[in-house]
Amino acid sequence: METLIVERSGGVLTVTLNRPKRLNAAPMQMWRELAEVFTQARHRPEDRVVVVTGAGGAFCAGVDLSDPEVAGAHPRVYMRVVDDAALALHRLPQPSIAKVDGVAVGAGCNLALGCDLVVASSEARFSEIFSRRGLSVDFGGTWLLPRRVGLHKAKELAFFGEILSAAEAADLGLLNRVVPRDELDEFVGEWARRLAEGPPLALAATKAMLDDSFSLGFADALEREGTSQVLNITSEDGREAIVAFLEKREATFKGR
Repeated sequence: METLIVERSGGVLTVTLNRPKRLNAAPMQMWRELAEVFTQARHRPEDRVVVVTGAGGAFCAGVDLSDPEVAGAHPRVYMRVVDDAALALHRLPQPSIAKVDGVAVGAGCNLALGCDLVVASSEARFSEIFSRRGLSVDFGGTWLLPRRVGLHKAKELAFFGEILSAAEAADLGLLNRVVPRDELDEFVGEWARRLAEGPPLALAATKAMLDDSFSLGFADALEREGTSQVLNITSEDGREAIVAFLEKREATFKGR
């Protein structure tokens, strides 16, 4: 990888955007590499959880407009590359955590919001900055924002592109947690460890059902819950969970 650091340990896949001198602004190559890594992870059961973060005290400053490939590509061609990365992140069956320090703006903001959980340092800043650059929202922001904060607040964030502190973003419901900068790694590491030790099949089913909940009626949601629960109970992990409960020990889940 030219623009990413990819690390695997204990079931945790950590993807670090690695252009710190540019505040991890993303050239075309970074979007391609993100799509590749997320697509690979989707088919790797040994990757139990995905953490996305940035190097050098920033998360992602959005698109790198100085990238010659961005400047030279037709906008629709470029957007297909961005869309591929957004869709690959969305399609991950594993839980994903954005670990955010410093700026997360534009597509970088929506890269964070596209993860299942968002943990930020108290120094993080967020913005749907597109309108201030003469652009409309991308990287799935038009889908993500109304689900996070409601339609009217989503429009405010998108129309004005204001910079939000971590505390302000948390108050709006964009974030799960805000922690001091020196506690960010430890906090996210603990959440990632707990998810990696959790039941992969059950977590993947829960994630998929929650993501689809806005497009389902209540009866359909109940039907999906029932089907998923049957699969969980009859799986090896389901039997292990019952035995572990009876033996008063922690279950060891294998994802089958």
